[in-house]
Amino acid sequence: MAKPLALTSGEPAGIGPDITLKAWLRRDELNLPAFYWLGDAASLQRRANQLGLNIKIAEMRPEEAGDVFAEALPVVPTGHAATARPGHPDDSSAGAAMASIRQAVADVTAGRAGAVVTNPIAKNVLYRAGFRHPGHTEYLAELAATNNSTPQPVMMLWSPTLAVVPVTIHVSVREALAQLSSELIVTTARIVVAGLKSHFDIARPRLAVSGLNPHAGEDGSLGTEEQTIVAPAVDMLRKEGFDVRGPVPADTMFHEAARQTYDCAICMYHDQALIPIKTLAFEEAVNVTLGLPFIRTSPDHGTAFDIAGTGKANPASLIAALRLAARMAETKPA
Repeated sequence: MAKPLALTSGEPAGIGPDITLKAWLRRDELNLPAFYWLGDAASLQRRANQLGLNIKIAEMRPEEAGDVFAEALPVVPTGHAATARPGHPDDSSAGAAMASIRQAVADVTAGRAGAVVTNPIAKNVLYRAGFRHPGHTEYLAELAATNNSTPQPVMMLWSPTLAVVPVTIHVSVREALAQLSSELIVTTARIVVAGLKSHFDIARPRLAVSGLNPHAGEDGSLGTEEQTIVAPAVDMLRKEGFDVRGPVPADTMFHEAARQTYDCAICMYHDQALIPIKTLAFEEAVNVTLGLPFIRTSPDHGTAFDIAGTGKANPASLIAALRLAARMAETKPA
């Protein structure tokens, strides 16, 4: 039997509990992989009651989750109570969310889980509690660090329609410009190619690298970063044998015909990558972190405080994240 997936609680006041409960209810219909939820069983039971869902929730060890998944939603306690009401984070929220992430990483590292799947967090809530990372991606890299090195995490948004990677991630546009370099583009692309080969069965991944400026700089008249940063990176990657082209104007990269010419679009900053995929595949897109020594996926949406506890939350992206995590766990490591 495959190892169960470790599913974090996410922000307890958000829709993470809602979509977890809804996903488990569809386990037979969709033949979902076994997973367990890391968090406070009492808070999950309260949410189930509020949603009017008759669900058996059972506390247990990770190793037992697969045996009971068909009959009960397995919960592995983290020792942190979560008292927040739907839509209203409180003082327990940050500690509960972070403990869940830490335990999920510990479980997959120790071999108790096959992959980590994370429910959405509220970064502003974590920041108030002293969280010092821009987001999930960077925190997971720290948790995966060894005495020798900290891995470079690469955030890929994947769907059957489109896969995108932002070279700079959770930073302001001003900071993205400061961080962008040929070296960062090259190391990001290497990690993407390794991940696509190992986990997505693409023997020779095709990459399209976007420009930074409008019309890819218009031969320097709208900016020179394409000439000084992006084009040199593309040249280096080609010399290493990668199938890569660019800099490509970002405004012509994402129509249907263009998408058929590459397996992943490498973009220069967060919104340049995420706007097209969230427009084309909002409910089926999955956030995948490449470059870590374990598999991590996540729904591609936020905490949605405004609909938490109302029954309106759609579990489609979480279901896609669970399925993709199980699929990736069956492949050889990147």
